[in-house]
Amino acid sequence: MKRRQFLISAAAGSVVTSTASAISSTRVEERSRSNDFDPAEASIAQLQRHLSSGLTSAALVTAYLLRISALDQQGPTYRSIIAINPDALDIARTLDRERRANRLRGPLHGIPILIKDNIETSDRMPTTAGSLALANAFHAKDAPLVARLRAAGAIILGKTNLSEWANFRSTFSSSGWSAVGGQTGNAYNSKRNPSGSSSGSAAAAALSFAAAAIGTETDGSILSPSSVNGLVGFKPSIRAVSGQGIVPLSPRQDVAGPMARTVEDARLLANVIFDSPRRTPAGGVMPSGDWRVGVVPASSSMRAEVATLYA
Repeated sequence: MKRRQFLISAAAGSVVTSTASAISSTRVEERSRSNDFDPAEASIAQLQRHLSSGLTSAALVTAYLLRISALDQQGPTYRSIIAINPDALDIARTLDRERRANRLRGPLHGIPILIKDNIETSDRMPTTAGSLALANAFHAKDAPLVARLRAAGAIILGKTNLSEWANFRSTFSSSGWSAVGGQTGNAYNSKRNPSGSSSGSAAAAALSFAAAAIGTETDGSILSPSSVNGLVGFKPSIRAVSGQGIVPLSPRQDVAGPMARTVEDARLLANVIFDSPRRTPAGGVMPSGDWRVGVVPASSSMRAEVATLYA
């Protein structure tokens, strides 16, 4: 069975409370277009091609909300999402107007992205780190990495579940469990371990609840859940991404990073959220320009035929 068929085979059709209000605000034409478009497994580049060919971001948001409604709280019950942005559709409509006027903000224009719920956003969603103690912790300002996503045109679709306090709650805590969001399930079996602490970001990205997601890592919290949920995720160098606005554990180890279904999407997200200039852990400055995931530069010690592969 193909991955896509496996992940959507248990989908239910009912609308759950957490997304019902957002879906109810969709317009007839947005619902119709979303029913005609299946975002499952679509890369960011593929989504941009559809958006350039008539699909609206509002319809795309609606399509993702319908997937979340069918899979996250009903059917397999993955519980990967803690909160849906109540303004996501309005933001999408604004971006649609900008697209029609040929005013694209950047490479993520109109693309829905999910954010781990220990990263502050200025939307009408609290930043809880999964804890009831922060259930009403709303913020007036975006974390810098979120601001960079918005500047590139991204729609912050919602917040993802996580191991409470990014797994700092207890040495015996369950990966993917939080008091706010419950127990996140693995994307390939909702009763299996999703790993953590970026459990919800991993499951949600693998299940195509958004184009991609942002996680955080202190010690394995991006790499491990990405691995067990079949994603591309990596931990950037410390300080390469601003840590401001992220619930802290260790200033020497904490960093946010991309979690996506393809290498290209992970690279694109990283290029957006990386600070400029990019800082090294020691406080130096990284070289500017684009980069490639998992590919080292050619060196003089390589044989010529091998070096050509890295050109």
